[in-house]
Amino acid sequence: MSLFTQGQDAREALLHKELSELTEHHRAHCAEYDRILTASGFTSAETVAGLPWMPVRLFKNLELKSIPDDEVFKVLTSSGTTGEVSRIYLDKAAAATQTRQLGATLQTVLGPKRLPMILADSRGILKDRRSFSARGAGVLGMATFGRDHAWALDVDGRPDLPALRTFLDRHGTGPFLIFGFTYLVWLHLYEVAREHGLDLSNGILIHSGGWKKLVDQAVSPEEFRRRLRDDTGLTRMHNFYGMVEQIGTIFLEGPSGGSLYCPDFADVIIRNPRTWEQQPVGEPGLIEVVSTLPTSYPGHVLLTEDLGVLDGVDDGDWPGKRFSVIGRLPRAEARGCSDTYREAA
Repeated sequence: MSLFTQGQDAREALLHKELSELTEHHRAHCAEYDRILTASGFTSAETVAGLPWMPVRLFKNLELKSIPDDEVFKVLTSSGTTGEVSRIYLDKAAAATQTRQLGATLQTVLGPKRLPMILADSRGILKDRRSFSARGAGVLGMATFGRDHAWALDVDGRPDLPALRTFLDRHGTGPFLIFGFTYLVWLHLYEVAREHGLDLSNGILIHSGGWKKLVDQAVSPEEFRRRLRDDTGLTRMHNFYGMVEQIGTIFLEGPSGGSLYCPDFADVIIRNPRTWEQQPVGEPGLIEVVSTLPTSYPGHVLLTEDLGVLDGVDDGDWPGKRFSVIGRLPRAEARGCSDTYREAA
């Protein structure tokens, strides 16, 4: 089963209908969201790109939820300094849907069965309550998609070569899953595997985040893939892009590498940061992400603080748009709906 099947025209038609309905749902059930839309003068949109976007920063400043307090099942927080975290409110239905759709997205490259799994991290992160909310939660969340887990680092954060060798002796001849943040995969799995001749050729790597630390070492995404392939035998690698403000939605790198793809229930728009118009293929701008999953809070159309570029449409490994993330907008302070809200308050 694949969740990467919709060509762009069909995707646009389906998403426009569902996202328009979600916009009205959130407007009816979230007073703050209604104030923002009323102040901006929004009534309806002919296209997905015409729907009103919310800056992700608003989730750090406002309590935005479309469910009553007694239906809040889980509150997720993003990483950040104290007071500078997003709070995302889920009811039981939304929590179940995001878990199911994340699993279905990953099944596209992992298959339907849970695979033995290497976690390119330290079990010790589970003891650090400060990092647990972000990194630890991310690792634990992904761990549910694997079994017979091995940690690449011991409790003190040192490479655990015996654990890796034991895992590979037991599971290395068949497919297995590897998950980690990109820089940790590079520093604590790739370098250990290269030095000790570990064979990772049957692995499927899912990784995300931390590119800045690799750029500082002059390691590009292309170099990352090449070195892992040449030195460890690992050929199946999928970077992904996602955020807590659209939990359950990830944009997954295709088998050929180089671009991120949108699952059928989501899409991406690259906007000119001065005019807010859509950028054509090849022109960088701010990344807007849309998803039908946020039903308990108005996070279905979000303007991020990340820069990206559209690489192509219906011309890659999978149908739909494909894009790349360039990096963070320096001291991002996107003006738009949030300013309208402040003026209307």
